[in-house]
Amino acid sequence: MKGKLFLFLFALPFFGVGVWMGYSIGSNLSDAWRMQQWAPVDAVLHRAGYETHSGDDSNTYKAYAEYAYSYGGQQYLNDRVAISGGGDNIGDYQQDLGRRLAGVMGRGESVTVYVNPADPSDSIIDPTIRWGLLGFKAVFLLVFGGVGLGLMIATFRAPKEKDDSAPKFVDKPWLANDKWQGGPLRSGSKSSMWFAWGFAALWNLISAPLPFVVYEEIVDKDNMLASIGLLFPVIGMGLIWWAVSRTLEWRRFGFAPLTLDPFPGSIGGHVGGMIDVNVPFDSSMRFSLTLTSLHSYVSGSGDSRSRKESAKWQDSQVAHSTSGPGGTRLSFRFDVPDNLAESDADQDEESYDLWRLNLKAELPGADIDRDYEIPVYATAEQSLRLSNFSINEAQSEQRKIDLDVIRNMVDLEHGVSGKSMRYPMFRNLGAGISGLFFGGVFSAIGWFLFDQEGHVFMGGMFGMVGMVIVLSSFYFLFNSLEITQSGDSIQTVRRILGFPVKQREMRRSDFLRFDKKSSMSTQSGTKHVMHYTLHAIQRGGQKLVLGEGFKGASQANAAADFMAGEFGLSPQEKMQDESERFGSYNVLTAE
Repeated sequence: MKGKLFLFLFALPFFGVGVWMGYSIGSNLSDAWRMQQWAPVDAVLHRAGYETHSGDDSNTYKAYAEYAYSYGGQQYLNDRVAISGGGDNIGDYQQDLGRRLAGVMGRGESVTVYVNPADPSDSIIDPTIRWGLLGFKAVFLLVFGGVGLGLMIATFRAPKEKDDSAPKFVDKPWLANDKWQGGPLRSGSKSSMWFAWGFAALWNLISAPLPFVVYEEIVDKDNMLASIGLLFPVIGMGLIWWAVSRTLEWRRFGFAPLTLDPFPGSIGGHVGGMIDVNVPFDSSMRFSLTLTSLHSYVSGSGDSRSRKESAKWQDSQVAHSTSGPGGTRLSFRFDVPDNLAESDADQDEESYDLWRLNLKAELPGADIDRDYEIPVYATAEQSLRLSNFSINEAQSEQRKIDLDVIRNMVDLEHGVSGKSMRYPMFRNLGAGISGLFFGGVFSAIGWFLFDQEGHVFMGGMFGMVGMVIVLSSFYFLFNSLEITQSGDSIQTVRRILGFPVKQREMRRSDFLRFDKKSSMSTQSGTKHVMHYTLHAIQRGGQKLVLGEGFKGASQANAAADFMAGEFGLSPQEKMQDESERFGSYNVLTAE
């Protein structure tokens, strides 16, 4: 109850600002409509010009005038200048009007005012509508009013808070979440669609006045730097396209419900189930599933607080597809290691753990891209209803895909004395070029702040971050790794631009096991990609890097299969991961 009350009180000021702006817009439009019937009369200016009010960040301006006129044989004195009586800095309206009136008064000329016939004491100099000002107010109406109204609706529609200490929640903590009651789970696609439209509308409303401001800055003030402001409307068009694509995806595939088997998903057991997709079955279509264990947390303080996610474990596989009641039924099963964090049923805290299942496929027309937040707990349960044949067939197909990726990733050569495998330069071409670009941008901003603006600290910080990004990207682009097997010896050589910088060696008889470790994680929206490095562990605990850049646990496992087959490495212990130790690891001979 306290949470709902706090959210309602938090939303109330936002909604109040929206109501106030709505009333202001309505009053301005109503006044302009009435004033169309007012009578024009010549008036004598006694005082005219504009005032400047200095604030903390900017100045506002207000045109003023005092004038006398005669109507119906009587004299009147008034000071109303425009429909909106306050000051502002939206364009140059206030300054231009004040200068014009001051010029008229200085020349001793009369000015036309418009008088209300029903009340001759009521008059105005400029009865026109300022559409730019109304547009500015409309942004506040829609943004603040919309946010406030949305939060208030969410407050009333929020489910009743549950007592997590109740006995049934202690034994089955996932039941504290209303979405995890055992039935089919829905993806967040519909919510994502509405969020996309809301965010696109908000962005475009805020950036809509920018082209007019940029035009004035460039044409009237010769400020070419202002053209950067045009990026915001361009981004707005991209956001609209994103919202349209999410809408097309939703309309084509509908809810695509997920039924877990077992329910909930099991740490130390299986995360499996079936997804019914509203698309006609076609055996040539390939649906990919990615399961990720994530930790969500709030970073920063004050106005810079933001929610972030870090990936802890990830695996991918191809779904087994068959004809289903809604079109296509997808079956899948992940073997989940021990010692991973359980889902948190309450995801309103600053820090919590979650499991996300992503379904993705490139299809003719709209592609499918769905995220499911699923309950996963340490129950060690196994799937009971899934066909082992179907699951093994899907896992075998995924293993072939992973092996093909690895074969394309490396250059393998067979020599007289042994084999060599090389991870060439430019294998991280996309990440390297992107990093060089952003690092260059940060460095340029740092130089500008330091050299042109004299901001030593901020310029140094931007420059330092930029150089770190540039150097890291340079390494991504130009490093190579060569692994050579000769007799009983495995040698590795790390090179940069072809020059050796690090060499290591291991005897095959000293090899104990493979170890995979997540070396890097990249994120785009809700999508995470964990990149794994594969090590060979020797007697004595020394590590030898045998591969890197593998996406997901299954690809790292396939790489271990490939290495074992090519270099004759037979694990004497179980496969190990950075966060857990799990099951026996059977080496498959690479084809």
